[in-house]
Amino acid sequence: MAARPYWSGHIQISLVSFAVKLFVATESKSEIRFHQISRSTGERVKYQKVSASEANESTPASTIEKSDIVKGYEFRKGEYIQIEPEEIANLRIPSRNTIALEQFIALEELDPAFFEKPYFVTPENAAQTEAFVTIREALRGMKKAGIGKIAFGGREHLVAIAAPADKELKGLMAYTMRYQEELRDAKEYFSEIKDVTVEKDQLDLAQELIKRKAQKFDPSKWHDEYEAAVRALVQAKVDHQPLPVEEEHRPMAKVINLMDALRASVHGNKQEEAAAATGRKKPAAKATASDAKHGMEIVKETKAAAKKGAKKKSA
Repeated sequence: MAARPYWSGHIQISLVSFAVKLFVATESKSEIRFHQISRSTGERVKYQKVSASEANESTPASTIEKSDIVKGYEFRKGEYIQIEPEEIANLRIPSRNTIALEQFIALEELDPAFFEKPYFVTPENAAQTEAFVTIREALRGMKKAGIGKIAFGGREHLVAIAAPADKELKGLMAYTMRYQEELRDAKEYFSEIKDVTVEKDQLDLAQELIKRKAQKFDPSKWHDEYEAAVRALVQAKVDHQPLPVEEEHRPMAKVINLMDALRASVHGNKQEEAAAATGRKKPAAKATASDAKHGMEIVKETKAAAKKGAKKKSA
């Protein structure tokens, strides 16, 4: 594997331990990069690192080399203690080298609000594979995630280890997580939302609307439209072309109330689906029980109207 691991160490469960490698599972796909430039000269703005005392003087300040910069902690106003990189590297933190899974929880118990960043986990080498696969299959079969801690990037993170949802994937997934104290109290933001009684008809229509738009998640269908718009803007400026203008959005039809909006949404979706099905000329999908019932009601209404018309004619 060409990629270098972001972290190497061990996963430990009681007396079971095996070596693993972690790889960052995300990457930035945006190719648009901006620099800061002077509006008047068009030249790039550069920053130099200088000492605060020299920066306040009228004479030009001397640039401080990167090798001469260390971390400093302000323990009193204007007073700092210096921390050398090797002093931080030598901190005795067990999670720097080992993820000790101390607890296992059901996957559905993991609140998405706690998730921070995903990582791919692989065995360090072939000798570690047996233990790795055994734990992976145990986690997958029980639909559990192991919770522990891992230290990198200047801090100790909470981490969850779980088997991928796709059974074809042979590795494990690690997710760094936020600590409880890092999350704001949701009650402070939600407490002013009033309790209202939801009418059954409204709820039924809302569920029908959701059901009609429910489908398997396909991440390949989702793209960063903002990045594409910025790229189009940049290209227009490079080519000295008129700048792209946002299309005018058609105002939504006036809706009297929620019930009307729900009805219009559901019936509008039915019409769109019918038009799309006609255009594709594909066999009709199997009708649901509600659709069949609706169809039977239409047939009954049609027959009744026909009988009524026949009576009028005979009269």
